[in-house]
Amino acid sequence: MTPEEIENKKQEIASDISTNKVMLYMKGNKQAPMCGFSAQVIQILTHLGAEFETKDVLSDEGLRQAIKEFSDWPTIPQLYINGEFIGGCDITTEMFQNGELKTLISS
Repeated sequence: MTPEEIENKKQEIASDISTNKVMLYMKGNKQAPMCGFSAQVIQILTHLGAEFETKDVLSDEGLRQAIKEFSDWPTIPQLYINGEFIGGCDITTEMFQNGELKTLISS
């Protein structure tokens, strides 16, 4: 991908996270997660009753590359709440267990 194409994808990401309170970049989709980590985050968000959108990085190589640069985070899934990067599966799970995630989602 060209630097321009990556930049366009980053703008798309910025738009996604500003229009959706809870946005998850993952492997697969809500109905069919394609990795255990993505599935775990979906399970947590569903358990909390969160309304959220997802984007599948496996179906878009440019998105997969751009999201890692956008967040400066090397792994997928990546969760954003209220326009802020939260983290991946481990951080999301930890925040769920200590109650922080529920607070963030309901704010």
